[in-house]
Amino acid sequence: MKEFVVYTVMRLALFMASFGVVVGLMALAFDGRYNLFWAIILAFLISGVASFFILDRQREAFARRVEARASRASAAFEERKAREDRD
Repeated sequence: MKEFVVYTVMRLALFMASFGVVVGLMALAFDGRYNLFWAIILAFLISGVASFFILDRQREAFARRVEARASRASAAFEERKAREDRD
């Protein structure tokens, strides 16, 4: 669960930073005005691409945790199934 929280918080922080940069650049380019819709869309795209490279380690840690949990659940299921077959 910790890996999920860390990745999610870092992803949100990256989006907020991207949003700030996009709004700042749009405000500079258009005399202090910016379109909120396009600022959100651009920030989403920029943060998505950036998170692919920047947050790779956190995403891998989360994936390892999910895979380990799924393996434990599968092993427990197989063990219960084998025990049921013996009965």
